[in-house]
Amino acid sequence: MFTHQHPYSPFIPDGASKLIVGTIPPPRFSTGQLFEDDVNFCYGSKYGLLWPILEKIFNRQISYENSDRAITERKELLIDFKIGICDMVEECYRDKIDASDLGMKRIINRDLISILKLNPKVEKILFMGGNSKNGPEYLFRNHLRDQNMRLIKISDDRPRIHEFSIEGRKIKTVSLISPSSAANRSIGSYPDYKLKKSLDTKYSTLNFRIEQYKKHFV
Repeated sequence: MFTHQHPYSPFIPDGASKLIVGTIPPPRFSTGQLFEDDVNFCYGSKYGLLWPILEKIFNRQISYENSDRAITERKELLIDFKIGICDMVEECYRDKIDASDLGMKRIINRDLISILKLNPKVEKILFMGGNSKNGPEYLFRNHLRDQNMRLIKISDDRPRIHEFSIEGRKIKTVSLISPSSAANRSIGSYPDYKLKKSLDTKYSTLNFRIEQYKKHFV
């Protein structure tokens, strides 16, 4: 059984108002066996789409290479726009060494509630995926349940929006489409995507994500 340890501490700039929350990076980031075009930082997979999305939203040009420069550029973007990153999973175990959320066993969650208390300006959590088993919203719901707390539904439209309170402070959660390329198939089934694609053959699943993310990052 493979012990999958999260390789990065939470990165939360002073005054951050939004928090990106996923699960855990692919195992190669924990073992140090990165690909040439991976970036040794959160969401650094060469196949991931989070940074190309943020690059478009905030009109910033960043590098896609395994270098200190690429890491610094990502940190500077997060600092400038007051965005933090803190995934849900600190550690899990896998029978098969892959990046699937469903393959995670004996999951140890990070104490996100305590982290939020230490960062009082955070007013929105942006889940990188939905409430499917072992997804970030799913794990966060379990974390809240352990502390006798729960999410209150604000909107069930896509993306789903909820709210919860910590000591009288209200925080919204938004379950965005996963930035993983594995989510492209599900996007292709959305009626609104199909409509836009029929009107513009160059319209892509990346365009669709950018439109959705922009509403909640800006």
